[in-house]
Amino acid sequence: MKNYEIERKYLVRTPPKDLSAFPCHDIEQGYLCTDPVVRIRRQDDEYFLTYKSKGLMVREEYNLPLTEEAYLHLRTKTDGRLISKRRYLIPYGPYTIELDHFSSPKEGLFLAEVEFADEKEALAFIPPDWFGEDVTASPMYHNSSLSKL
Repeated sequence: MKNYEIERKYLVRTPPKDLSAFPCHDIEQGYLCTDPVVRIRRQDDEYFLTYKSKGLMVREEYNLPLTEEAYLHLRTKTDGRLISKRRYLIPYGPYTIELDHFSSPKEGLFLAEVEFADEKEALAFIPPDWFGEDVTASPMYHNSSLSKL
């Protein structure tokens, strides 16, 4: 399936205190290639292969389902470290904040992502007070970059 991902990304220094009240997913992902991004992901008991084009706020994205067996085979072929994180889904007006709490490789890092229907909406977004620095334009906060740390 082909689509475009339009998202903004923020550092979070002090996440909401009641994270356990929100739905979450345990995610592990690795990179077969980082330029362009070709990634495998296990999200709970689902498995995906993803291609992402270059870009910062707007990127082309394809997601294809994988079997567990295919995921485990490709997992041995990843370039760099695997990323492990818990993703919390936090409602915020018409949006869902995806708050990632990393356990590796940047243990303790919190990054929030918000997806939008178009660029105008993304640029008009006013984040909640608990968001920190907007790192949308910083490629070092792409998961593919974090996997190399």
